[in-house]
Amino acid sequence: MFRRNNSEGGDSEREKSLHKVPEHDVPTPSIPSQRYSQPSTDWQRVNWQERFQHLAENAHDPRLKKFYQAGLDAGITDANMPISEVPMMVLDFETTGLNAAEHGILSIGAIPMNLQRISQQQARMWLAKPRRNLPAESVVIHGITHSQIQQAPDFIDILEEVLEFLAGRLLVVHYQGIERPFLAAAIEERIGEPIEFPVIDTMHLEARLHRQQQLTLWQRFRGEKQVSIRLADSRTRYGLPWYHPHDAITDALATGELLQAQIAHHYSPNTTIGELWS
Repeated sequence: MFRRNNSEGGDSEREKSLHKVPEHDVPTPSIPSQRYSQPSTDWQRVNWQERFQHLAENAHDPRLKKFYQAGLDAGITDANMPISEVPMMVLDFETTGLNAAEHGILSIGAIPMNLQRISQQQARMWLAKPRRNLPAESVVIHGITHSQIQQAPDFIDILEEVLEFLAGRLLVVHYQGIERPFLAAAIEERIGEPIEFPVIDTMHLEARLHRQQQLTLWQRFRGEKQVSIRLADSRTRYGLPWYHPHDAITDALATGELLQAQIAHHYSPNTTIGELWS
């Protein structure tokens, strides 16, 4: 994923300027109304059962209707469902930048998973040609070249296939501020309406554990730093291996393994998805 790097303090100055990582690691994309009209939402307060029922009935595009109905049928909107019983899909994007209003999706990596298994044999990856320019500096981050993108389809040409693959599974990401707005913006730009969905955000789960209190002025004066909740650093805390970042499938795998570790160490298979999603 474009925003990720290997460690809290090991970035080059160039990567720091590209990532622009603030105290909470990643900036929240700013989405202007002309491209992404979905209002600012407190996702944790959404009643996803009611929301998906409404959207399944009122979405204009049949592909979105099918997506919402599949979620209802699979039970991924039931806040009382134990995490062990919920089908999940770990999802990662490589993008041309951090702002969904100005940048686009380059690649999508998705792998079905549950608490026992990450089904790598069923993993899917798509390249997409963004409707915005591919900055040269972003190629350094994710390694996807202009020639690869020129041969890739527009997102609209893979939309139905992507939605069918994701449908009926609770999405798992590491920082919802990328996958949620970028997917909604890409879909709204092409069909006139966005997409909504709950996610389990492994970065948010780490923040619950390690970011409950801000550093005091004295701690800052002494040079103390908050615990990193970036993907690689979070994995290190659980003894998980290091993977080379910025590949959609690899980052998806890394995120899925992190969720399994988080549940094993801090939650249980009986934890409801309503306690985890955001």
